[in-house]
Amino acid sequence: MRIIGGSARGLKLAEVGEGDLAAHLRPTTDRVRESIFNLLINGTHGNPLPGARVLDLFAGTGALGLEALSRGAAQVVFVEDGAPARALIKANVEKMRAADRTEIWRKDATKLGPNPGANAEARAAAAFDVVFLDPPYGKGLGERALTHAIAEGWLTPGAMVVWEESAPPQVPAPLVQIDQRRYGSTVVTLCRMPA
Repeated sequence: MRIIGGSARGLKLAEVGEGDLAAHLRPTTDRVRESIFNLLINGTHGNPLPGARVLDLFAGTGALGLEALSRGAAQVVFVEDGAPARALIKANVEKMRAADRTEIWRKDATKLGPNPGANAEARAAAAFDVVFLDPPYGKGLGERALTHAIAEGWLTPGAMVVWEESAPPQVPAPLVQIDQRRYGSTVVTLCRMPA
């Protein structure tokens, strides 16, 4: 796996090896990742990445969040509860020299808890502009994670959500589906929070 574009283009990421079968570690292929970022950057919805705060749920290797950093995002928070995956994310963050622009949260992505902002302004500052979501396929975890993140105030108005699944997902309200593409066995759905 490599960073496909942007300032860190060509950077080789840590080898997954046998991964973590119990955690269903399934990195997004370079081809699907390239398609996702082409859709984000060159699509008709406006490029959401420059200066964005990015939330990478079910982060796995961290490749999606790191690709976003390479392409202009300001900060990425990786949410991953699997120890082998967190070790890969840490190694990849070090390879990219991005520790000052990243955080790794050891959490269940379906239970982030409330946004810690004490008031509306602080909550908005802690919310995210772009969310990547690549849960284990076919378990309904993506729906649960997004429903919870929305209810707890983690998405900014107008936030873009990029969701990978094996089949078209049920998009929770108030998100609006704006695009959907199939790449082999992966369905990529773009959703947006109302502004």
